[in-house]
Amino acid sequence: MPARSQLLHAAQALCDDFSAKKDVDTLVAHFSKTHQCTAIEYGEQCLAPFIGRPFVGLDAIRFYFEQLAGFLTYENMRFSEWIVDSETSRVSVKGRAKFTWIETGQTWDETFTYSLDFDDESRITDYQVWADSGAAYLARINKLDDK
Repeated sequence: MPARSQLLHAAQALCDDFSAKKDVDTLVAHFSKTHQCTAIEYGEQCLAPFIGRPFVGLDAIRFYFEQLAGFLTYENMRFSEWIVDSETSRVSVKGRAKFTWIETGQTWDETFTYSLDFDDESRITDYQVWADSGAAYLARINKLDDK
């Protein structure tokens, strides 16, 4: 079982790479190659193509990150309030960023959370995201700024 410091370092490495807009291969490299991995962004599936369904396996997780990059861009991403549970090999963290839906150009500021589960080698097995799926949907349909 990884130590607290190893879990924190592994979670920070993924978050640093994501906030630095590293390529999909770099992001996928943080995931376990010995366990079946899952990525899910919670919300209703009808809101955006990457929301509300599990992406299971490394190829599906690659597709998830490719979809994110195809629909969204972001700036000023930062992470804080790290919670490390070495008993369950889980790290939770709060993130903030300014997101833009590429097709419509609509932007919003968002606070989101990640919950990351790790294997014995400090590689991610489960990647869970809770975010403002309603804002993403309204930006997608170009109605974010409607009053």
